Amino acid sequence: MAETLIQFGILGCADVARKVSRAITLAPNATLYAVGSRSLEKATTFAAANGFPPSAKIYGSYEAVLDDPNVDAVYMPLPTSLHLKWAVLAAEKEKHVLLEKPAALNVAELDQILEACESNGVQFMDGSMWLHHPRTAKMKEFLSDPQRFGQLKSVQSCFTFLADSDFLENDIRVKPDLDALGVLGDVGWYCIGAILFAADYELPKSVIALPGTVFNKAGVLTSCGASLLWEDGKVATFNCSFDANLTMNVTVIGTKGTLQVHDFVIPFKEDSVAFSAGIESWFNELVTGWRTMPSEHVVTTNLPQDALMVREFSVLVADIKRNGSKPEQKWPTISRKTQLVLDAVKASLERGL
Repeated sequence: MAETLIQFGILGCADVARKVSRAITLAPNATLYAVGSRSLEKATTFAAANGFPPSAKIYGSYEAVLDDPNVDAVYMPLPTSLHLKWAVLAAEKEKHVLLEKPAALNVAELDQILEACESNGVQFMDGSMWLHHPRTAKMKEFLSDPQRFGQLKSVQSCFTFLADSDFLENDIRVKPDLDALGVLGDVGWYCIGAILFAADYELPKSVIALPGTVFNKAGVLTSCGASLLWEDGKVATFNCSFDANLTMNVTVIGTKGTLQVHDFVIPFKEDSVAFSAGIESWFNELVTGWRTMPSEHVVTTNLPQDALMVREFSVLVADIKRNGSKPEQKWPTISRKTQLVLDAVKASLERGL
């Protein structure tokens, strides 16, 4: 049976929408059907520049995309402050929702979005592309192996990049009325997500913000970190920043093994990635080197991770459309747990701990 082709509408013309437009084009079970912007001219220019077919619908409002009966699903690269309004409206119009991260400003807003999706029988997924890469599944195999990895003890994650002056002055991610979570929502979302992934999505018992938090003059976070502690004693730390060299590292340490990856959010190369696994590591006899070296595990893919995300989302949407299935709860559950920890970091920062 041929795959059901899911017709996507895109709300907004943010830079990341260019990447996801390409991903929709590459995914074998999805197609670019419509784009909407508050400016018809901007939507027209965006469609022409990003591979939309000549038959694509171009709209001068977000509402028009949601009112189109042929739109199955919407991708929303809107500022976080607009997520609640438009994601809820999309769900009420029975459009499946692929929502850019961070999913919401707080878990109360996200719960309203998820309730709207559930009550209208539509699939929700946030735009954490790395979770859909086959490397991620291979890393989970290693972390779940008691013989090779053992029991989880600690996780460290880091996502930083050096933003230029224009970004720090004008990007929506540093504007309190558009993306008030700043760096915590933009790249901290990934750091928290990686920690929860390693912890098999068990929530920590405590979250404490680390010293050294930096705010811009508008009061938006540009650098921060936190430590997480679980009931069984495992710990995690993360750092995220707009003021340091591009780094996307995760280190996961168990009683028997260590996993390391240096490009967990955006791979160095689209078609071939790697992670290292150290097992029962120890020194040589004279302690002049290591007796057991970490092994490199290479994972290849024919589709980039963003297209794999679109493909997975479209499979779920097609199952709902064709078979009347219920939406898959894995993805909203992951989003909500990530948001809960993000909220806890923010609360700790506000308490001054």
